[in-house]
Amino acid sequence: MISMNTYSIPARLAGRTAVVTAAARGIGRAIALRLADEGASVLALDRDQEHLAKLAHSRIATRTADAADPATLEKVLGTDRTDILVNCIGWVPQGTLLQCLPEDWRMAFHLNVDSFFHAIRLVLPGMREARSGAIVNIASLAALRAAPNRAAYSATKAAIIGLTRSVALDYAEDGIRCNAICPAMVDTPSLQDRIAAMPDPPAARALFVSRHPIGRLGRPEDVAALAAYLASPESEFMTGAILQLDGGAGA
Repeated sequence: MISMNTYSIPARLAGRTAVVTAAARGIGRAIALRLADEGASVLALDRDQEHLAKLAHSRIATRTADAADPATLEKVLGTDRTDILVNCIGWVPQGTLLQCLPEDWRMAFHLNVDSFFHAIRLVLPGMREARSGAIVNIASLAALRAAPNRAAYSATKAAIIGLTRSVALDYAEDGIRCNAICPAMVDTPSLQDRIAAMPDPPAARALFVSRHPIGRLGRPEDVAALAAYLASPESEFMTGAILQLDGGAGA
């Protein structure tokens, strides 16, 4: 097995521009760093100014912005061409369908689906003109295999699957690729906060780990490595793919 300490990260994305949403923490942060390490010039967006300010890299520019707001997105993405777009916004409302308030349902779709829709619409014209582009949508294993008490979340992530496939099919002839990653449970600050709020955090964490045959939770860097591959020329024959990254949880 190759040690992560000795693995040489390739410069597959040199000369390319990338936009990553929800980049202040967790999966988005890891993706922004990985794309920059591979040579891309990255614009990292998030409304979390405190943590976004800690995202230090010579090839990363940060901007405090609500990437779920169409007007804000248009100001950020409406001028410069984007070669790579990674949509990472995700909110996990709790509860069954009967427990889900209508306002929570609407907010889940606003954050988890509408933000992807608006960002993709804004980058597509430039990608079509360049006849090149890679879009990576972060979905969830819950899109393919519903999780208990996650009705709204599962529905929104399933919508991302349909959106991904539609964009891939409609714009393949323009040289644009669109793929989705479906991670299982990833050890992000958000998950850590959820575990800490449970009555028995160690037991809760052990239960979550037990759901993954590989014997651990996912790491943000696992998702980042796959996102970088999907953004790179090495995956140029892949579009419309829905990739499980789940430690065997969906096997």
